[in-house]
Amino acid sequence: MSAALLSVRDLNVRIPTPTGTLHAVRGVSFDVQPGEVLGLVGESGSGKSVTLRALTGLHRPPITMTGDVVYGGENLLSAGEARLRRVRGGQIGMIFQEPMSALNPVLTVGEQIVENLRAHRGLRGGAAQDRAAQLLDLTGIPSPRARLSDYPHQFSGGMRQRAMIAIALASEPKLLLADEPTTALDVTIQDQILRLLLQLREELHMGIILVTHDLGVVAQTCDRVAVMYGGRLMETAPVRDLFAQPRHAYTLGLLRSLPGAEAQRTPLVPIPGGPPNLRHLPQGCAFAPRCTYATDACVGAEPPLVDIAPERTSACVHAAELPSTRERVEVSA
Repeated sequence: MSAALLSVRDLNVRIPTPTGTLHAVRGVSFDVQPGEVLGLVGESGSGKSVTLRALTGLHRPPITMTGDVVYGGENLLSAGEARLRRVRGGQIGMIFQEPMSALNPVLTVGEQIVENLRAHRGLRGGAAQDRAAQLLDLTGIPSPRARLSDYPHQFSGGMRQRAMIAIALASEPKLLLADEPTTALDVTIQDQILRLLLQLREELHMGIILVTHDLGVVAQTCDRVAVMYGGRLMETAPVRDLFAQPRHAYTLGLLRSLPGAEAQRTPLVPIPGGPPNLRHLPQGCAFAPRCTYATDACVGAEPPLVDIAPERTSACVHAAELPSTRERVEVSA
C-alpha cells in the first residue's frame, strides 16, 4: 500500500460546556490513501462532523484538539494559523453540510468561487472568471457563466450543493472532506452528486472522506468504511467485507435496520434506545446498553480498537461470534 495521504492518530476533541466537558471525539485513528474514498458513518451525535472539522483545525478555543493529523509529513494540529490557511481550501477542500448556511448570502456564487481561486491559485480578473465558469460547468450547472452573477438563494438545493463542490475543488485539492453532501436532496440529485464526486476522484486522483449516516450511499461510493459511535471508532473495514460480515454489534444493528430489496416485505429491526450522552458514558462499551449481544465482558473496561484481520479492526469483544448478514444493499463493483 502506498504512503497514506492523511494519517490520523489518537485524535481527541474536548468541548467545554456549562455542565462539564464534552469529550466529543475519543482516540480516533485512521488513514486515507491517495484516490481512496473513506466513509465515516454512524448515527447523529456520534462525532463524525466534529472529527472532520478537527482535521484542518476548524475548532476554536476553548475547544481543545490533541493527537496527530499528519498531512504531507506535517502534523496539522501543531501547525500555525498561517500554515493552516494555506492548507485549507488549497490542499484540503471541504464541502460543508448545509450549503445555504455555508454559502455567504450577500456574495454572488461567482465571487465566492473566485475568492478561493485568488487565495490559492493566484488567479484574478478574466482568468478567474473563466475558471469559475469552468468549475460550475464541471459540476453540471447549466449556463455556468450566466449563473456566476446569481446569489445562493437563486439556486436550488442541488445547485447550491454543486456550487459548494465547485468552491471546494477550485484549487484542485489532494483531499476532499465531504460532510453529508447529499443530505436533504432528492434521490435523483443525490445520485448525480455522488457520481460527480467519484468522477472527480478519478480525474484528480483525490482522496475523499465522506461523512454520512446513509449506508446505501456508503455502499455505492466508498472503498473503506469507519463506523463511529459515542465519539470513537467501533469498526473499520473494506466496504464489501463490512456489508458481508460486520465485526461489531453496532455495525450489525445498523445493517439490520436497513430496508431490504427483497420482494417479500419484512419488518425492520431498529436498534433500541438512543445514542449515549457523551458527558455520562456508560462503563465499558458505550454501545452495551443497546446491544443484544452484551455480556459482563462488555461492561468492564472499554474494549480497544484492535486488528482482527488484514485491513479490519473492531472494538467488540464478540467480534468473532457475530452472525453474518446477507448484503441488503447493492455494493458497486
